Amino acid sequence: MSIFLGIDPGTALTGWGIVEGNGVDVRLVAYGVIRTPAKQPLSDRLLTIYQEMQRLLDTYQPDQAAVEQVFFRKNVSTALSVGHARGVVLLALAQARVPLVEFKPTEVKQAITGYGGADKRQMQEMVRLLLGMNDIPRPDDAADALAIAICCHNHVGARWS
Repeated sequence: MSIFLGIDPGTALTGWGIVEGNGVDVRLVAYGVIRTPAKQPLSDRLLTIYQEMQRLLDTYQPDQAAVEQVFFRKNVSTALSVGHARGVVLLALAQARVPLVEFKPTEVKQAITGYGGADKRQMQEMVRLLLGMNDIPRPDDAADALAIAICCHNHVGARWS
């Protein structure tokens, strides 16, 4: 069984999800978010994300990681903020020598629901079903990270076949 880490980067909330699988079956290990206070300086927020990423990597020792690619947003400052968080996540993964794959949001939606234009509710419900959870994972950032981890598992699993 291999361990897959999915990351949905953000400055306020960075979602993370960990699944375990063998290329066919996938099961939930853990999920959550890294929270940073809005009033903190950006540098302190990024340091928190980095330190928490190191803790996650030490605790779960994933075999593979996946991060959602940044897509253009109407709010440029939001896109820049996500880019900062994403950079810190990529640094932590590179330092830990965890192989990385990146997915576009539409690729994750396609892998989870079979439709690249799926809405958030459809995605969350499929994550719940695929992982045999009683409830939809919360917050949304954690659910998104689990979807990315499942997509990573499926992507690597396709290479095992």
